[in-house]
Amino acid sequence: MRLHFLGTAGYHPNETRHTSCVMLPELGILIDAGTGFFRAREHVELPTLDVFLTHAHLDHTIGLTFLFDLLQRRDPPAVSVRQVTVHGDAEKLAAIERHLFSPLLFPIKPPCDFRPLVGRTKEMKSGAEVRWFPLDHPGGSLGYRIEHQGKSLAYVTDTTASPGADYVDAIRDVDVLVHECYFADGREDRALLTGHSCATPVAEVARICGARRLYLVHHDPQEAEGEGPDLEAMRRIFPETYPANDGDVIEI
Repeated sequence: MRLHFLGTAGYHPNETRHTSCVMLPELGILIDAGTGFFRAREHVELPTLDVFLTHAHLDHTIGLTFLFDLLQRRDPPAVSVRQVTVHGDAEKLAAIERHLFSPLLFPIKPPCDFRPLVGRTKEMKSGAEVRWFPLDHPGGSLGYRIEHQGKSLAYVTDTTASPGADYVDAIRDVDVLVHECYFADGREDRALLTGHSCATPVAEVARICGARRLYLVHHDPQEAEGEGPDLEAMRRIFPETYPANDGDVIEI
């Protein structure tokens, strides 16, 4: 199970990072649809795509407006996408359909189905199981756990990390934890206000939940070289900590 990091920034893109989007090509699954979503067209392996949204903020959804390029490529790939299904909280999907795809903003709605999540799990045609769980973030957000053939991935973004957070139980013993880390330590007040995470609590979550590896996403796009989370300090808490970059591909 390969994971492609298509966008690893939060809030807005910069010269090296697009906003939130990751892809599991062999499962036909994407999580979030930020500005990095346009890169999905280079990695399509199945005729269907399922996009699971964490929430409706624009840095996680604006890529849905790029669907025409993915569905109607000028250079057709070996596998063409015939169906796109967008999954998420019912209220969030309704807001996206009503506002993002308002005729005044985007005159032609792309050919995709919006399907509200029901229950807590979904079995995919690929055999993968997708689970979702609530996260604490202004307006509400969801985290995801995907399991397939004995491997597991958890994706947690747009929340304030805490070893005592309710979501920790949902991500226990995952092979790979992808977790947002927008702020360096020392900005805890700002993290709590905006619903984002500082470095040390993210590392503590990875240690407590028993993850094998931790990859950091939703980076602050204003970070200069050498700024941001102190990786060495994080690795003293959880040694297998890695910053994810656009274009990275890992095996789970």
